[in-house]
Amino acid sequence: MIANKVRLWQIYFTFFKMGAITFGGGYAMLPILQNEVVAKKRWVTEVDLLNYYSIGQCTPGIIAVNAASFIGYKLRGLSGLVSATLGLMTPSIGLVLLVAMVLRQYMDSPYLQWAFGGIRIGVLALIVNTVINMWRGSVRYWRDYAVFIGAALLLFVGRLPAVGVVIVAAIVAFIPNFSRRKRL
Repeated sequence: MIANKVRLWQIYFTFFKMGAITFGGGYAMLPILQNEVVAKKRWVTEVDLLNYYSIGQCTPGIIAVNAASFIGYKLRGLSGLVSATLGLMTPSIGLVLLVAMVLRQYMDSPYLQWAFGGIRIGVLALIVNTVINMWRGSVRYWRDYAVFIGAALLLFVGRLPAVGVVIVAAIVAFIPNFSRRKRL
């Protein structure tokens, strides 16, 4: 489907469905985004989606909303951005309002606690699947492994904030390409 032929209601409804069935935030939504907007609708490529997620992690706000906004903008400009963002957020806003009204009286229920435990485990499985897929699409060369190991060390041993790790990794990956262009 050609991007500028995508209708705003299609963008809204696609992201509404994703917002309605996704629990666990941006990382849990990545496999659903891959399936819907990359595999089924072919609105963006796998590389585009990974780039949007990477940028979404570096910008303020919720990763999934940022990625949806980027995809909507690519498809239809500002109106596509608004449509995708509203579509993704509408189910969450409705659910939060409903939960705030109803859940308060059942918060101590062991059944509810068990349900939340199951949801957490399911979300963890989605996140592990996403990490594996991102690994396959991102880590290919020895330099990629070196950047990954360095980033992990900075994050876990050096306790550098995640934003700092992303900035350092981007600079390290940028330098060889910049020096290569300078020689040409």
